[in-house]
Amino acid sequence: MASTGRKHLVQDFNHFITCSLCGGYLIKPATVTECLHTFCKSCIVQHFEESNECPRCGVQVHETNPLEMLRLDNTLEEIIFKLVPGLREREERQEVEFWNRKQPRDYGTDTVRCVRLRTGDEDDGGEGDEDHHRSDPQIAICLDCNHDNTTELMKRFIRCSSRVTVGTIKKFLSLKLQLPSSYELDVLCNGEIMGRDHTLEFIYMTRWRLHSHNSYPMVLEYRPRIDFG
Repeated sequence: MASTGRKHLVQDFNHFITCSLCGGYLIKPATVTECLHTFCKSCIVQHFEESNECPRCGVQVHETNPLEMLRLDNTLEEIIFKLVPGLREREERQEVEFWNRKQPRDYGTDTVRCVRLRTGDEDDGGEGDEDHHRSDPQIAICLDCNHDNTTELMKRFIRCSSRVTVGTIKKFLSLKLQLPSSYELDVLCNGEIMGRDHTLEFIYMTRWRLHSHNSYPMVLEYRPRIDFG
């Protein structure tokens, strides 16, 4: 006997896969760990710039830094992409277009050096012979030293994948500055120490863009780790 079950449409699931802040499908869904409500990452980050309460239920997420209470839901993202045809391709295209618009215009080729950084945990942590993450959206950054006793890079401007993490940047700096393995560095944006797992895209969206008048390239500072113990 043939099944008489009703065929489900995407709109039947819209309540579960749309963002209450923007009204669109959840893009890079981020869940608030305090109350488990989920929003687009960019939407909830922007909301937390003005408030530390969940926009759905009003619970206080964190007294000082609600961004620390967000967790990306990659499984939900994959489900949404499977439910909504063409959504993944559209978002990837818009992301590439966004970063292309942000490419620097004021630096010559002798100043901006294209460096492709690995995003894995490779031991060498430096430049590879292969074109790693060539298809990723690219971001230009300026690496500035803010400590008198630390060597400055000869080439401060680099371009790499927006998915590169702070941990990889630290490896790159250690390699270029020929630092001993015991030498620990902190990487800062606008004076705030960045976490090892923060990506350049996350830092740009949450720390640089909202506090630096959208200037480009993004500036990251590095210095010896300060032990407050």
